[in-house]
Amino acid sequence: MKLTYTGKTKDVFALDNGNYLLKFKDDVTGENGVFDPGANTVGLVMEGAGQAGLRLTKFFFEKLKEAGIPTHYIDANIDEATMTVKPATVFGKGLEVICRYRAVGSFLRRYGLYAQEGQPLDGFVEVTLKDDDRLDPPISKDALDMLGILSADEYETLKQLTKQISDVIKTELSLKGIELYDIKLEFGRVDKDKQIVLIDEISGGNMRAYKDGNYIEPLDLERMMVAGN
Repeated sequence: MKLTYTGKTKDVFALDNGNYLLKFKDDVTGENGVFDPGANTVGLVMEGAGQAGLRLTKFFFEKLKEAGIPTHYIDANIDEATMTVKPATVFGKGLEVICRYRAVGSFLRRYGLYAQEGQPLDGFVEVTLKDDDRLDPPISKDALDMLGILSADEYETLKQLTKQISDVIKTELSLKGIELYDIKLEFGRVDKDKQIVLIDEISGGNMRAYKDGNYIEPLDLERMMVAGN
């Protein structure tokens, strides 16, 4: 294997057969020792976070496969905290796509003059650039098209997939009495036809979920969702 990328929460290795191996770490994003899925830095280390994130990712990717939604997922090894995926090309230098059901986090920080904490947002989708130096600025459909990052048609596909995926996850969480407030997803292009698919992960580290009004930590979310599966 060849290490091709070192990220905040995962390392990426190239395999001889053309696929890639993601190695999940115990690092999570946040600031000052407090977890924040929207943060641009590793804020703390949670023992077992890598395996927990992978276990939940495997659970959700397999649910999406059942629903016929395209992803880069091939298989996972929980004991080794690794996931095998198909190669994918990101948009530009990387985008993050957020689906918001309630006003929290960076949405509230930006629009607090008009929004109240926790108010319903009805699956609002927004795209941000992966740019730590500029704090992941939001970018519009027109700007994405104008800068050659994502065409207008691709944007609509991305938005539709985001809502479909987020609704699947929201429904699965609701079966455990858990409410999804927001989730951050990543996408890429695969194959010769450049099909847009979900990439990266779906774990407690990239969503905010609540039960009875109380925020659920990533490790607790994994235990609540996949215990016994």
